[in-house]
Amino acid sequence: MDYRLVPARFSAIPGWGEDDPTPLMAAMRRCRDHIRDIKPYRTGSLGITAGELLSLLDAAAAEDPQGPADVRAFFEAHTVPFLIEKVDGTPGFVTAFYEPEVAVRAAPDAEYRYPFYRRPDDLVDIDDDNRPAGFPAGYAFGLRTDDGIVEHPDRGEIERGFLSRRGLEIAYARSRVDVFFAHVQGAARLVYPDGTLKRITYAGKSGHPFSPIGKLLIDRGEIDAATVSMASIRNWLARNEDQVDAVLWHNRSFIFFKEAAVDDVELGPIAAAKVPLVAGRSLAVDRMIHTFGLPFFISSDSLTHMDGGKPFRRLMLALDTGTAIVGAARGDIFTGSGDAAGALAGHVRNAATFHILLPRAAAERYLHAEG
Repeated sequence: MDYRLVPARFSAIPGWGEDDPTPLMAAMRRCRDHIRDIKPYRTGSLGITAGELLSLLDAAAAEDPQGPADVRAFFEAHTVPFLIEKVDGTPGFVTAFYEPEVAVRAAPDAEYRYPFYRRPDDLVDIDDDNRPAGFPAGYAFGLRTDDGIVEHPDRGEIERGFLSRRGLEIAYARSRVDVFFAHVQGAARLVYPDGTLKRITYAGKSGHPFSPIGKLLIDRGEIDAATVSMASIRNWLARNEDQVDAVLWHNRSFIFFKEAAVDDVELGPIAAAKVPLVAGRSLAVDRMIHTFGLPFFISSDSLTHMDGGKPFRRLMLALDTGTAIVGAARGDIFTGSGDAAGALAGHVRNAATFHILLPRAAAERYLHAEG
């Protein structure tokens, strides 16, 4: 492993005593319901099982602590904190994501003509059991044809019309850049002319690897690496409309969506853990290592714009994942929905310290195995 868990004390976690983790309690109840009523979460390579997590979630439901001090005391009684220490000595790293709000029309017109697509019925999930000989190893999706599974057309081919006239369009946006960034975030709230809100969430992708256009623009000398952000990328695209297609098509990965209701405007989309994201308290993690539903305390001295100039210090739940989120001390913070959330998310690229809070039974097992 390229990391180790180092036992810690709550009193040594920066900002632990000042944090208000009460928003996590409702999210933990939803995780508990999912594990009990639908399906346990997959165990990551760290080895924390859904059963061990359930002991923590059951205790939270039974004790129902109220208020910041009581909630912190609950975690102190039922979990053991461990610092996630990378073997190479480098710090952890956080970015952020959000749910865009995009004005749309149900039918295309001269202004609104860039579609969000449903998942095609000939898009096939690829694994080791059905991967054709010679098919790219990293591709998790392909196109089913009469001659077998082949590589699905990429972003450029789709936007040039590959899926036209198949009835897959969910709605139409005014800007292809808005559509692109909804793809990057993996979800969006759609705002119709009468004020109706609908939600689209991830349903699959073309299978091609994600290629960040920010890195492309940095490599070309168009944007300074020290100041790159979603806002700076959008500004560059707005100033260089003749190059937009070529730059966006550099990211060959194309996302397909499914529709969902907006039942509670205060909550984010249902993500990989199959429960709604909570703004500022939900973390996307590497699901190959970590089990969904586990609590993490994230500390970052350099991330200050999310808390009024104060260093970021928050207890969070692992509720999502992403292809760019790789490593034990790598996380993506969900900042919420809409433009304000997007402004927060677009500037997060910060070193961070990761503490994982293991349920006591799991912590004792881990310590015994290590000892």
